[in-house]
Amino acid sequence: MSEKPTLPELALTFNHIALASFGGGLSAWSREVIVVEKKWMEDEEFLSAVTMCRILPGANQVNLAVFVGVKFRGIPGALAAVFGLTLVPVLIVLAMAYFYFQFHQVPAVAGILKGAAAAAVALTLSMVFKTGRKCLVGLIPILLFLAIFLMNGIARWPLLACLSLLAPLAIGWAWPREKKS
Repeated sequence: MSEKPTLPELALTFNHIALASFGGGLSAWSREVIVVEKKWMEDEEFLSAVTMCRILPGANQVNLAVFVGVKFRGIPGALAAVFGLTLVPVLIVLAMAYFYFQFHQVPAVAGILKGAAAAAVALTLSMVFKTGRKCLVGLIPILLFLAIFLMNGIARWPLLACLSLLAPLAIGWAWPREKKS
């Protein structure tokens, strides 16, 4: 891991993540910046953090910004990371909303939105393939992944119901056990 980032570096890094992944794909881009570029975390820690951030209430990426900020600089770090993640995108969304409502009848606007959605799906799939190689090692993790994908992604069951069913199985499988001598 590289040295501890400063508050401005946390804010600028999360601003970079937010702006570079505008339109979707925040998790994929977050991993690219935090794990690969900055080397602030290893893949395993990042995946654990993202998993916890998805289970907790609130926006996943805001939760991740809080996690990373607190890890390095405590509460001021969390505030800097969240500020960096949200300030400029909020201003951009406000400006885009204004222009959308002025020009939403123009066919090119629909095409732009479809292109942004396709890019977001591609970034998400990229993260699945890159991180899946590290955490889907063995039959049980693959079966748990497929079960949650089918239940939530295909059958569209609520995430809380899926987690209520599968989390106890996953925890039971991963729980450390004493080795028999």
